[in-house]
Amino acid sequence: MPYLSGTPRNRLLVPWWGERAALALLGLLPAILYFWYGAHDALGPDPVNVFERWLGLWAVRFLLAGLLVTPLRALTGLNLIRYRRMLGLLAFCYVCLHVGVYVGLDQQGNIGVLVQDLTRRPFLMIGFAAFMLMVPLAITSTDGAMRRLGRRWGRLHRLVYGVALLVAVHFLMAFKTYNVTSVTYAGLLMAMVVWRCQAAWRRWRRRAA
Repeated sequence: MPYLSGTPRNRLLVPWWGERAALALLGLLPAILYFWYGAHDALGPDPVNVFERWLGLWAVRFLLAGLLVTPLRALTGLNLIRYRRMLGLLAFCYVCLHVGVYVGLDQQGNIGVLVQDLTRRPFLMIGFAAFMLMVPLAITSTDGAMRRLGRRWGRLHRLVYGVALLVAVHFLMAFKTYNVTSVTYAGLLMAMVVWRCQAAWRRWRRRAA
């Protein structure tokens, strides 16, 4: 099941409003802290770059957390599906903040520079493609959208695995050299895609049999 939404058919799969509020507050706490650090000149000599990178890192963390929900349930029996929608939306929120800082603070809204970056820098092109794929997933992450789209909703939300691949490549390329952080997160994202492909292959073989 895609990670950006839960199902309205079972109340156990939809967290109550208090859980959603608590998860949203905890999830946004790092962004609030970084805003505070930036306002108090506590992000070092290049605060915009630090802020932008940390927002991107938290976007990757929440994306990975959402993708881990299904494997955890399959391997350990731990069922966190009710929180998958919020994790996905938090990932999208951090992606929006990451892009907003790049556009508004890093490039200061200079359209010419933005166009040059998006047409000449491969890692930015890949990151922008991942962002554009996440937009329809976030828009359709409501119960109403699930009901309207029916079976098409599930097919649409499989795009999240394409997002994971693009984000993994973007994350690796964003660093000048490979390091433990970039390789670990990129490897985990790719592992989630491989796990999903294997699970789909096993289901297909069972149906064929």
